Amino acid sequence: MSTKTTQSNKKKIICDCTGTTQEKVEVLIAKGRNTVEDIASATGAGTGCGSCDVEIQEVIDNAKLPPLTPSKNVDVLCLGHACYDLAFSVDHHPKADEKMTADFLVECGGGPAANAAVMVARLGLKAAFAGYLGNDIQGECHYQELMGRDVNIALVKRGESPTPISTILAKPNGDRALINYTGATQPLRAGSIDFLSLRPKVVLFDGHQPHESLALLEQIQDKNIPTVLDAGSMNEGTKLLMDKVDYLICSEKFALQHSHSIHEALKSLSKLSPAVVITLGSRGLVWQRGDESGRLTSYEVNVVDSTGAGDAFHGAFAAALSLKMKWIPSLTYASAAGALCCTGMGARLGLPTKAEHQILFSQSSELL
Repeated sequence: MSTKTTQSNKKKIICDCTGTTQEKVEVLIAKGRNTVEDIASATGAGTGCGSCDVEIQEVIDNAKLPPLTPSKNVDVLCLGHACYDLAFSVDHHPKADEKMTADFLVECGGGPAANAAVMVARLGLKAAFAGYLGNDIQGECHYQELMGRDVNIALVKRGESPTPISTILAKPNGDRALINYTGATQPLRAGSIDFLSLRPKVVLFDGHQPHESLALLEQIQDKNIPTVLDAGSMNEGTKLLMDKVDYLICSEKFALQHSHSIHEALKSLSKLSPAVVITLGSRGLVWQRGDESGRLTSYEVNVVDSTGAGDAFHGAFAAALSLKMKWIPSLTYASAAGALCCTGMGARLGLPTKAEHQILFSQSSELL
């Protein structure tokens, strides 16, 4: 067959009702949409008269898909939540019955573990994300975004349940309000993901996929792989994992949900995990590792939106572990990432580049 004929076939209309071409179907197949139902969900093809179902199936049957065989070795595997963020910049948070206009809107992928994976990749390391994204437009946008950010997405499960949505209202001083919607989407069942296809140096959990997290912990328990928990809030997942990881990184919210004070939380949590860090936003962090403990002040930056600062911290901390950095440098390395994330609007877009991070991290000696 000549090249000209091949290109002509690619432009062939498969569905007259929607104008869907063979090329469009082949692109979707290459992205993992390999059933007639998947194609219909993405394009609408076959949902009208239905006469194109046979042609769609023929394209699927004839497609020669490249195997999705990622490099087995990754620096950090992040297992947990992925969503789609709608971040609005507002001059104040609305009162009851108030109508208001946002200054601007940022749309991008989000979720603690997904953001952490992107942070690892931004730092120049090999990152992988494992979790769930729906077959809706938000899930597809996030899926493409992760690929574009050089995050290994071989362990992302797709399905018909909706992609969770987060709406963020960020004020000029960086304060925010969040609304999360998950709909009927449930955590993945244990065994949904085949983790044997990857060999991570470090594993980061965010608690949002508790069943798969426990399964992975059992699988790697004898492999000397450091594990980190992003404990943003007290929930089923963080409760299950908090005493099973090597590094328990807690938000101030989590600490105060667990105990009456930060000091009490640090003392209590250190009995559950070998190393505990409690992040305190602009007030820095406190930590305890064995019999040692300490405090680290934060970097001073111009705060625009604090959304995702914790995600950046956790991703960078896991990256530091994969690089075998010492304890205090690991904390300052993570702190620099978290601080820089606050200087941009939206969690994902605020994540710093390797060069930006290195400039601020080089100032760490001033904080020690």
